[in-house]
Amino acid sequence: MTLQPPVRERPAQEIPVEGDAADLTGGNAGHQEQEYPDFGSRVELALSASNHLFNSRNAPRYVAQVLQGVTAVATKLERTTQPFTGVGPAEMKRRIGEVDLEKPLPDTAAALEELEDVYLRDAVYFHDPKYAAHLNCPVVIPALVGETILSAVNSSMDTWDQSAGGTMIERRLIEWTAQRLELGTAADGVFTSGGSQSNFQALLIARNHAVAALRQNPAAAGLRLPALLEKLRIFTSEDSHFSIRKSASMLGLGYDAVVPVRCGSDHRMDPASLAEALADANGNGLVPMAVVATAGTTDFGAVDPLAEASALARAYGSWFHVDAAYGGGLVVSGRYGHLLKGIGLADSVTVDFHKTFFQPVSSSALLVRDGGMLRHVTYYADYLNPEAAARADIPNQVDKSIQTTRRFDALKLWLTLRIMGADAIGALFDEAIDLAARVGALLAADPDFELAAKPQLSTLVFRYRPLLDDGTRLSDDAADSVNPAIRAHVFASGKAVVAGTKVDGRHFLKFTLLNAEATLEDISEIIELLRGTGGGLLKRQEVAA
Repeated sequence: MTLQPPVRERPAQEIPVEGDAADLTGGNAGHQEQEYPDFGSRVELALSASNHLFNSRNAPRYVAQVLQGVTAVATKLERTTQPFTGVGPAEMKRRIGEVDLEKPLPDTAAALEELEDVYLRDAVYFHDPKYAAHLNCPVVIPALVGETILSAVNSSMDTWDQSAGGTMIERRLIEWTAQRLELGTAADGVFTSGGSQSNFQALLIARNHAVAALRQNPAAAGLRLPALLEKLRIFTSEDSHFSIRKSASMLGLGYDAVVPVRCGSDHRMDPASLAEALADANGNGLVPMAVVATAGTTDFGAVDPLAEASALARAYGSWFHVDAAYGGGLVVSGRYGHLLKGIGLADSVTVDFHKTFFQPVSSSALLVRDGGMLRHVTYYADYLNPEAAARADIPNQVDKSIQTTRRFDALKLWLTLRIMGADAIGALFDEAIDLAARVGALLAADPDFELAAKPQLSTLVFRYRPLLDDGTRLSDDAADSVNPAIRAHVFASGKAVVAGTKVDGRHFLKFTLLNAEATLEDISEIIELLRGTGGGLLKRQEVAA
């Protein structure tokens, strides 16, 4: 039946219903015969529910309710004075567990009031200058405008007939990014959910590319895919992202198909070690499927020697992928773009716009030098993207993607470029890199801390290891105990959020600085908080000195 708009809006709680909530939801199924509302009540319920649909009739309701949500977030941001409250998992589980999802609240205002208690109050706020943990950036307002638009229109980026304008905007942004990366005129790509998915798709293409080459051997022509994977190997630095190993496993190669390559003291992949590893594998009858370099490692922000890695990959016929999820923002940097020298030699590149382009999650892209290589993820379905559509040059983005339904995340970057411009984005990243250099100098000169390496982008790895009263330094074992405890105590206080990692098996702390408005004084206050917490733990002998 066709539902007509109701004469007046009736909130759901006013609708007469026969039976209790369990009857309506089937909560007692199997225990007693269900009682359902009569037909008229169900129609009235549907009529009332239609008041919540986003359409032209409900446009005023949409504006009013979205403004309530925007106001709630803005008010919360204005009143938040630290990045976290320190709430624990048990307390949050209790609060959220007490919410009765079978009983809707009377209106949006009530739902937002409840949301304050179950989410907004205890969210971790990345915009706060005392948030210095992971690769989470404060986001720019033009991107939030884009987020509002894309979620409302709700385009799906799989086919042209679902996302006409969105398709072309995404394609234009891929072209723009490829130009910035100097990948050449044949380059192409697609937006993804994040760096892990971008890396996975790159290695999927690399695997299929390598298998196609193996099948040129008549002896392997009739073999199914599993039989061709045994000898494939991926070479990447020991500091590369875990998604490289995870991708190898998901691609049927296994974790041990990834050959870790030693890094130098600067945590950049050592070209001589890469050459040795490639030669050893080749000499043992293995196939160097791919070389993966990193442009901005998660811990140290290190950019591998891209030109040297590319030359070695070419020498062995390997696919050359660059994981620039973190360092990709250097393509718009006004001062540090030279750090990406050689990235244009890559066969594929990962860029995360939701890191150093200051976009909301999610917004990533995979770029390939030869757009034809995207055929390795193409599958034609008659009900969605028939092959006839491709022959007719109908631009269905699902032909390039391992996702089907996909958000129009490109709109956020589009509006950011149109309102702010690329140089302004780069200036924000430059400020974060400059701040990391100043903080690095501060830590290097502080007798209570050890800096693991000179900062290269905007991360710093260090540990609390003070001089003791007898003139000796806190032992490595004691430092391994106290540094994770410092991090946990500071997080529980909510006054700051820092990360942790391991270097050569030892526990370290880590700053990731992506807030252009954070100052040296802000980070100095975090350092003093870490120092005071560590000193207190040692004094109370909560960890052994």
